[in-house]
Amino acid sequence: MARSGKPAAGKPAATGGRGEVRIIGGQWRGRRLRFSAGEGLRPTLDRFRETLFNWLMFDVEGARCLDLFAGSGALGLEALSRGARQVDFVDASSTVCKDIRQHLQTLESDRGRVWHSSAEAWLKTHASQGPYDLIFLDPPFHQDLLQVCFHWLEKGGYLAENCKIYLEAESSFDRSKLPYHWQVVKEKDAKTKVFYLLSPTRPPETPA
Repeated sequence: MARSGKPAAGKPAATGGRGEVRIIGGQWRGRRLRFSAGEGLRPTLDRFRETLFNWLMFDVEGARCLDLFAGSGALGLEALSRGARQVDFVDASSTVCKDIRQHLQTLESDRGRVWHSSAEAWLKTHASQGPYDLIFLDPPFHQDLLQVCFHWLEKGGYLAENCKIYLEAESSFDRSKLPYHWQVVKEKDAKTKVFYLLSPTRPPETPA
């Protein structure tokens, strides 16, 4: 859901005005929400969101979720619509945060919290929020932001025992940069991006 250096496949990058995202499943299925279309904002397309939530069919209900680089908020809002217990939305744009707060108000939901912060700064200071069952990790492309997120997600104790992470990255992303003990559960390629569902299993204990 984050801003990208390149437009989404088949759609020009937004340069102003308003965009729209449609919730595709759950209690708010079919609801359309408007958001401020900032430079390069690229909501995950409906068909990719549908694939993702098919992957997560048995993992969303009652889950505690973190939507980093929230952008339009489409992933976190979709999770709430499908029964997530709570979603924390994090984004560095004040306009994005204002829009997501408005979405939550429009949907009459008190299960979402919105944090105006960069992902790195938030992860460094909010470990006390506790672990998450689902994490949506969709950073701006070509800005080398993933490694620091991987580090702080583990160091800060953000990963619940059976946590799943959705990762969306540019097609040139080097899979070897994933932490060695994270398992790829599902993956999908598009023209300009790759999608992973990850299981960040705990690293083996180091012998004393």
